[in-house]
Amino acid sequence: MSSNTIYITLGVVFAIYLAIRITSKGKSSERKSRKFMGDYERKDKKEN
Repeated sequence: MSSNTIYITLGVVFAIYLAIRITSKGKSSERKSRKFMGDYERKDKKEN
């Protein structure tokens, strides 16, 4: 194994990370409206 192997693997991991970030950024802009926990209402602290 050459000494450049660690740099090659780190570059591949970074490229995969960037690809995931770019694709997930497009999806997150689509769900600007909060569908997740949209029906959630906070309970009063006194009801514990």
